[in-house]
Amino acid sequence: MSSSSIPDLSASDIRRLVGRRELSPVEVVEACLARVERFNPTVNAVVTLSERALDDARALEREAAQGRIRPLCGLPVGIKDVTPVAGLRTTYGSPITAEHVPDEDALVVQRLREAGAVILGKTNCPEFAAGGNTFNEVFGCTRNPWNPARSAGGSTGGGAAALATGMIALGEGTDLGGSLRIPASFCGVVGLRPCAGLVPTWPSDWPWDTLQVTGAIARTAEDVGLMLDAVAGPSDLSPISQPTAGRAFAAAVTAGIHPGLRLAYCADLIGIGVDPDVERVCRAAAFGLRQLGVTVEEVALDLSAGRDAFLALRGLWFVVQMHRRLEHLDEFGPNVAGNIRAGLKTTVAELGKAEQVRARVREKLLDLLSRFDHLVTPAMAVPPFPVEQNYPETVAGRKMETYVDWIAPTFVLSLTGLPVGAVPCGLDPEGLPVGLQIVGRPLGEEAVLALAGKVQEVCPIGLPPMVQSGR
Repeated sequence: MSSSSIPDLSASDIRRLVGRRELSPVEVVEACLARVERFNPTVNAVVTLSERALDDARALEREAAQGRIRPLCGLPVGIKDVTPVAGLRTTYGSPITAEHVPDEDALVVQRLREAGAVILGKTNCPEFAAGGNTFNEVFGCTRNPWNPARSAGGSTGGGAAALATGMIALGEGTDLGGSLRIPASFCGVVGLRPCAGLVPTWPSDWPWDTLQVTGAIARTAEDVGLMLDAVAGPSDLSPISQPTAGRAFAAAVTAGIHPGLRLAYCADLIGIGVDPDVERVCRAAAFGLRQLGVTVEEVALDLSAGRDAFLALRGLWFVVQMHRRLEHLDEFGPNVAGNIRAGLKTTVAELGKAEQVRARVREKLLDLLSRFDHLVTPAMAVPPFPVEQNYPETVAGRKMETYVDWIAPTFVLSLTGLPVGAVPCGLDPEGLPVGLQIVGRPLGEEAVLALAGKVQEVCPIGLPPMVQSGR
């Protein structure tokens, strides 16, 4: 196998080849570093490289020679630049913390290392992960590998773009209002927002947070499962956890979907409109699953009440998470500062109402999922927009009221606490990826990933043009 083609393999295939000693961890890391050198000057996905990546790969190679091959042996991972990595610059995308170097790994990083993953470096994100387009004053913007003039999405945009170009095999990220699903949709990879606590978030300024979660992003559904197998599970460091005993996420993808699966398709959950080309691709993909014996039924579902509830709770989230930095309020960029100021103005009565609405949105989804196995819906209401824009001002001709309104299709589902995946399901007329969201039942990550795997089989999108021409 040519070393130049290694980064285009799935993480699962790379791991199988490493397990058979047909590839070495050093070869894999070197191949991904070559991709960083080739594509990162254009895409700007990896913002800080780890100087110990090759040394870690060599140590894993020595272990492999002695017969010990760890679950993620030699797989290069990108860590979002809001997640601490010991000794590696972690800026949170903010000039205020531009020189911050943590002393300790986050729990998810510890688990990745223990599983044999190689931390290749930090991936770009908006300031403190606030926004659906990845840009900041420290590193600039991350560009979409399918068209560098377009947004890669956010806030895990650096991770998604690095995956699409083969700079990394797996990506770590967080998801508050869609931060794993938005860039997965824009960049043509798979992102999963798991139930809160499946991957415990530590350290955290809000240990009891159920709105933001830590999760995985990768090129395939099986790869997401492979990473979850390594990082999921309770920890005494976090008061929020989900059971994992007996669960096998990657194996669920290879096992496939169960016969008689019933899907509900809804084009617009929240009434903001959807770009017609985006919706056509999602509809074709959803109803195309009938060829697998799946039942697909279009449903009317109105979750628009969740919009104001999410905005209120998002404001609270920023006040809590940024409380120890409130003295820097006037120094933050407009996204972070705007969220904090909105949160400071929110009353207790408004928060109480938001929690009540949140409960009703979840109940409505659970009622639907008592009759269907999954809800499927467009991940994004728009295609990737010009990278210079903070956000698209209109969706399907309708002006947006706030900078987060356009991500309503993802953030309204964050309210429910249910597992939600985003999987590429085709290309729009401009050749840009379109993502389909898959909502599962409580603790249903395995089923979400299994269906995502089938969508990838039925609707393959290939590699970005720059990768095809530049390998």
